[in-house]
Amino acid sequence: MLVGEPERSPLSIALQVLKQQTSRMLKQHGETRFWQPRYYDINLWSDEKRVEKLRYTHRNPVKRGLAEKPENWSWSSFLHYATGAKETIEIESQWTAYRRGNQAPEHLRYAEKAG
Repeated sequence: MLVGEPERSPLSIALQVLKQQTSRMLKQHGETRFWQPRYYDINLWSDEKRVEKLRYTHRNPVKRGLAEKPENWSWSSFLHYATGAKETIEIESQWTAYRRGNQAPEHLRYAEKAG
C-alpha cells in the first residue's frame, strides 16, 4: 500500500485505525487476528522511486501466482491507474483529479510515466 502522510495525525495512528476497522469487518470467526502485527515502511523521496514501488505492488499478485495479470487481481488499483476505471479500491490519481475538473499533481501521473 502506498500512502501519503496524513494531515491530521501520524501515519502510525492512521494505519492503526485502518487495521482496527478492516479487521473487525473481515476477520473470520475464530481467527485471533487479521493483520500482521507490524508493517514495513519506506520513505519515497523521488517520483521514480514511487513509480517503482507502485509497479512492484501491481505486479506482486502475478509473481505470487494469485493472478495471471495485474488487472485480474480484485484488490489491486492497477486497472484504475491504467484506465481510470472505478474499481474496488478508491484511490487518488490523475483520473480522480480529472473527474473533479483538475489536473493531477505531477507525482500522481503514473500512466504517463509507466510506459
